[in-house]
Amino acid sequence: MNLTKYIYSHILTALLISIGLCTHALAAPDADWPKKPIMAILPFPAGGSTDVFARAIGVPLGEALGQPVVIENKPGAGGMIALGAAAKASSDGYTLLFSALTNQSISYSLFKNPPADLTKDFAPIALVGAIPHLIVVNPSVPAKNLPELIAFIKSKKGDFNYASQGNGSLSHLESTLFMQRIGATGTHIPYKGSAFALPDLIAGNTLMMFDSVTASLPHIQSGKLRPIAIAAAERSPLIPNAPTLGQDGMKQFDVENLYAFFAPKGTSPVIVARLEREIRKILTNPDFKARLANQGIHPQFANSEQLANITQSEHDKWAKIVKAANIKID
Repeated sequence: MNLTKYIYSHILTALLISIGLCTHALAAPDADWPKKPIMAILPFPAGGSTDVFARAIGVPLGEALGQPVVIENKPGAGGMIALGAAAKASSDGYTLLFSALTNQSISYSLFKNPPADLTKDFAPIALVGAIPHLIVVNPSVPAKNLPELIAFIKSKKGDFNYASQGNGSLSHLESTLFMQRIGATGTHIPYKGSAFALPDLIAGNTLMMFDSVTASLPHIQSGKLRPIAIAAAERSPLIPNAPTLGQDGMKQFDVENLYAFFAPKGTSPVIVARLEREIRKILTNPDFKARLANQGIHPQFANSEQLANITQSEHDKWAKIVKAANIKID
């Protein structure tokens, strides 16, 4: 009887060890992550607000993870090129999407055959903040405020160019809605982000643009661009003399340009949870928040579950706006 118990005991011990080894083998890939640099795909070129924001978060995130976060700029098609590339990437935790969420929600409704869907093809990680947009003009434009700009645009009778961050971008949609609201027309010149659009605006090749505070701010401070009005609910403390569009007479033109991290669908929940946790720590650091605020960026955190709801809400909201405005892109 003792011998039988002895044999059973050893068998049980062997089974427990075996189970433990199997469990460790299954958990090890996630537990050891990351073992190499992580790539974050961006929908706009270097130098723009999306790039500035991503790099600002990427450095401390890489330090927290023990591996660098490498920024990969894939501009074009209102963020759809980056969206498609990120959706096709391996779900091993080494490729992320730093999404210009509002832009990509708009583009998804504008393009006939979008390459991917943020609500279905990705695992939400965390919302990281927002960057307001504003109307900026070349200083040669005589208008100093919104009513004067509207009068000047109408006097051009369609004979002028206006820039945007690209077809299907928030900047494009804002311009189109603005022109519809004031009953004017002009020639839309799309660029692959602010970094390409602003030099032409400064040179006088285009008249105006809806751009991010972050990208335009240095040129406003140097006098190369003139701010007209902020497309947000509140003024920017960095440009206190620029009123909101609502304050200058154009109501219901408040846009919150949201940014967030996503991972390809199928990425381990353990990895997603780790990223969410580290991002939360970064965004709640007072020094980090102050540094971003000085660049016109509004840090704000929402967890993965909240981000899933926000993403669906953005898709639904902009689909209605695009349909109502009757804007289409092939």
